[in-house]
Amino acid sequence: MEHEVAWHFPVIWYLYLAGLGAGAVVVAAFAFLGNMKQTSEHYHYSRMARYGAVLGPIPLIVGVSLLIFELGQPSRPLNLYKVINLSPMSIGSWFLLFFIITSIIYAITFMLPAFTGHERLRKTIGNLQHALSLLNIPLGLGVAIYTGVLLGAMPSRPLWNSPILALLFMISALSTGIAAIIITRVVCHRKAADALPDRRLRPHGRRMSSKRPGRRYHETGYLLATTDLILICLELIAIFLFIMFAHLTVGNLKYAIAVILPGGAMADTFWIGVILIGLVLPAIVELYAVFPRLIYNVPFVAHRSVEFLVALAVLIGGFMLRYVIVIAGQITGPMGI
Repeated sequence: MEHEVAWHFPVIWYLYLAGLGAGAVVVAAFAFLGNMKQTSEHYHYSRMARYGAVLGPIPLIVGVSLLIFELGQPSRPLNLYKVINLSPMSIGSWFLLFFIITSIIYAITFMLPAFTGHERLRKTIGNLQHALSLLNIPLGLGVAIYTGVLLGAMPSRPLWNSPILALLFMISALSTGIAAIIITRVVCHRKAADALPDRRLRPHGRRMSSKRPGRRYHETGYLLATTDLILICLELIAIFLFIMFAHLTVGNLKYAIAVILPGGAMADTFWIGVILIGLVLPAIVELYAVFPRLIYNVPFVAHRSVEFLVALAVLIGGFMLRYVIVIAGQITGPMGI
């Protein structure tokens, strides 16, 4: 049974960009709170936080603009703010509004000249950044979860009626947020101050010679790679639970999940675009990169081209996940009684 596809690329881009922006801001907030002391480590964590904070509102605003464009009339979204109720649409809209405001203010604090000689100004900005970091974490996670809840609130689309979908979108949002931060660092700092020569040591202290050009990053590079690797593993688990929950359910949901299983209409797009390109390949490469640091405690080495391509693959996979879920949920529907 085929059904009309009413939601096209503007909605898909909105779900993707809103999650990416929320993920970048949440990661930035955690990076800022993770090292607030004015130590030698503070500079590197502050730089990572600045990337996410400044980058985050951009895809968020673009995604919301695309959603407004899809609705046709700019006044329609304003109707959601005329009433306050416990519906997912109303709660999510308020979360989105507050998060856009706080994320923009958060980005501005990182662009202010906090390095000036005015001690009071630096202290005020630091206090504001601390407060906004604490606020943006729950707001950002709420926006990331809302993108999945928005779909799950539609009973006419059984593929979306899964308790795992909101969790899956939240994990994917954090992963794509980290990928966006990594790409920003690669592009903006072609000769980064925190990139050191590749001089790894063997477990017994002998220096390893490397014929491949590489960069030995500060600990934040290793932190981003390992965190993204963990998120990818969690996302694979969430996808497994999503499929198993649907497959073990009797009725419409079991029928709908067949569209992404082998032989389904969107099986190739899902297993190649989402699983292989977006998750498995990046996980293998990141595991290879962090393994020496994890096992032998040698400096983390990142190669610029690999770093860029892995992050790009994660971003592509995040978009393909939304594309498959949104389209597959529309081309399948209730089977009836």
